[in-house]
Amino acid sequence: MRATETLRRALEGIFAEENFAWPAKTVIKPSKDVKFGDLSVNAAILLAREAKVPPRELAQRFAAKLLERCPDVEKAEAAGPGFCNVTFSSAFWRNVVSDIEAAGPNYGASNTGQGRRALLEYVSANPTGPLHIGHGRGAAVGDSLARLLRKTGYEVNTEYYINDAGRQMRLLGLSVRLAGQELAGRHVVRPEEYYCGSYIADIAREILAAEPGLADLPEAEGVERCGAWAGKKILDGIKADLRQFRVEHEQWFSESSLLDSGAVDTAFADLTGAGHTFARENAFWFATERLGDDKDRVLRKSDGCLTYFATDIAYHHDKYERGYTRLIDVWGADHHGYIPRMRAAVAAMRRPAESLDVVLIQLVTLLRDGKPVGMSTRAGTFVTLAEVMEEVGVDAARFMFLSRKSDSPINFDLELVKQRSMDNPVYYVQYAHARICAVLRRAANRTDQCLTLPEKVTRDMLDGLDTSEDMGLLRKAAAFGDVLSAAACNLAPHYVSVYLTELAGLLHSYYVKHQVILADDMTRTLARLALMRAVGQVMRNGLDILGVSAPETM
Repeated sequence: MRATETLRRALEGIFAEENFAWPAKTVIKPSKDVKFGDLSVNAAILLAREAKVPPRELAQRFAAKLLERCPDVEKAEAAGPGFCNVTFSSAFWRNVVSDIEAAGPNYGASNTGQGRRALLEYVSANPTGPLHIGHGRGAAVGDSLARLLRKTGYEVNTEYYINDAGRQMRLLGLSVRLAGQELAGRHVVRPEEYYCGSYIADIAREILAAEPGLADLPEAEGVERCGAWAGKKILDGIKADLRQFRVEHEQWFSESSLLDSGAVDTAFADLTGAGHTFARENAFWFATERLGDDKDRVLRKSDGCLTYFATDIAYHHDKYERGYTRLIDVWGADHHGYIPRMRAAVAAMRRPAESLDVVLIQLVTLLRDGKPVGMSTRAGTFVTLAEVMEEVGVDAARFMFLSRKSDSPINFDLELVKQRSMDNPVYYVQYAHARICAVLRRAANRTDQCLTLPEKVTRDMLDGLDTSEDMGLLRKAAAFGDVLSAAACNLAPHYVSVYLTELAGLLHSYYVKHQVILADDMTRTLARLALMRAVGQVMRNGLDILGVSAPETM
């Protein structure tokens, strides 16, 4: 961020002098190889027609002015079809240490979001069973997105939508009641579609202990009582698992409340008033085809029952009515086809299409001893999130879930993430931070030299940072803010895990190649200790975005 902002400000001044507006498609990005400079910018290519000169000639003109007016720029030159490659001075990069020390835990923060109010809804698993590993990935992505967006200037609220109405909850009640009757010695036939996990029998046993006569109640009353008890029990378990997983939801929104409050009718009236509904075959329809969906959709069926889409429309309508200008939903990848119809609903509500973002979560394949573990929620043959946390720990689970783009499938190898080796991605990153802490402890414990760093290092203390490896760590640390801004703009927290892995790689290589504490060179030692301290701060800040701890010893 330091380099990008410095270059942008310098170019804005140059453009203003030449009466050029900043081109909307201007891209400032790191060069693929440092031998071509630190940053490359394409502005000359975009402005060449307006300037009536060849792009490369214009790029050279910009380069000359940068060298003339920006003391931090050591080298600037035209390249390729009209790119301008810029190299900053070593002194400029050394100042990154001071930037990090000044900002501390806030290093990398920005105002990218400009205070925009957003509602982030994620997990929202039906309270019909414990959270499984797939829910865990959605939880990690959603929670890290909230941390990331807040760090980059958004006002974010988090919400869990509780699907506590409709067929799934009735099926839960039926399943628990049937299990209770079986426990009471009754002969029962268990339909294939019923929930069959061991947790169903456990809940039934708990209900019977509290209400022995439950098995004798009329079916409707028994199903209702069992469904209410089971729903609360399961939801309490979900909340406990999420707390342990370091995931927070500020608001828990009940689907039943939509029906009870009349929010569904309010949303329907809004759609009808805008001319987007019609009646056909005794059903109530939403004309979504003309709004970009592949066909029109039923909202209320001929028997009077609402469709899932109907309550989803009402829920999103309610979100907008609460004042949110940006909605971010985290959904399973199997809901991909649902996006066009929901965006059609947003358009019908007279809201900007870009005000709704959907982040898709692909499947997680859990491996044990190299073999996939079968998963079936209905049959109850799945590994719960709680079991995964107990086996590998919260840090390993969260980091692995966030190690790849959320809409890409991921293989979660239980044995790999338990290893204390460099092949384990989370260990690789955390060990880099622990290495830094170990070096700083050794320096503080030296009795033959005074190696205590001041709270703020001075510029002359950093002159000992003069190797290519020093510059590599400084450049990478300086890029942290840009990474966070890009991750927030693209709703991609995996950018952070990739960045931390690369930063850890540079640190490990540095540790092997360079001795930090040098008995005969106090200047270089203090400079390298300051660098270690700064890199450690960046790693802590990045791991915090991921909800992963930064251990000081391993």
